Amino acid sequence: MKQLFIKKEGNPVLLLFFAGWGSDENLFGSPVPEGCDYLLCFDYKNMDFDYSLLDGYQEIRVLAWSMGVWVACQTLTGKDYPYGMRLAVNGTPYPIHDTKGIPEAIFRGTLENFSEPVLVRFRRRICGSAAQVKAFLAHHPYRTLDDLHQELADEWIMVKARPAWKWDWDKAIVGTSDKIFPPQNQREAWQGVPVEEKDVEHYDEELFRQLLSGESSLWTRP
Repeated sequence: MKQLFIKKEGNPVLLLFFAGWGSDENLFGSPVPEGCDYLLCFDYKNMDFDYSLLDGYQEIRVLAWSMGVWVACQTLTGKDYPYGMRLAVNGTPYPIHDTKGIPEAIFRGTLENFSEPVLVRFRRRICGSAAQVKAFLAHHPYRTLDDLHQELADEWIMVKARPAWKWDWDKAIVGTSDKIFPPQNQREAWQGVPVEEKDVEHYDEELFRQLLSGESSLWTRP
């Protein structure tokens, strides 16, 4: 995977964000709070992770979205760090699963038929409204179609080959209008974890602006 510091100033707190499939720094380059560094993880063609980048922080706040929830579980399970709040958004530890994630037939169909029109339809589905699509396209990831297809294929292989790790999340946000990870599947996956439901699509620009800036009350522990 790629790890990119969006902000690195030697602050004591790190915001560690595992973004979803197809992401990059253009989509999630929003400002973060003062006193906080920001490390973005994306492009999951493999699970290689440089843990040395986490050294020295007094607190690590973990945010994960979509496929990034599974990646965070795979990366951080068994790792002892000074975690702050650990927040999952519109994803689960079971990303390809008929009752706890994206139904397998849908994921496989997207992978096998991947093309520019399929990508366009996918982005419409994650955004929901024309206004959200316009906002997304204003800073959409600058990645080629072949690169996105390869990431999707590698994720299929890795998810199938690795057991699911649930990790110790503090809270899961379930978007009740999510058309990628069905809301009921998210509820099923997060049994035993505090859940807060929001009337948002899979991707919501304002929600992520608030989460990255630290303004959102969702960062409050249950």
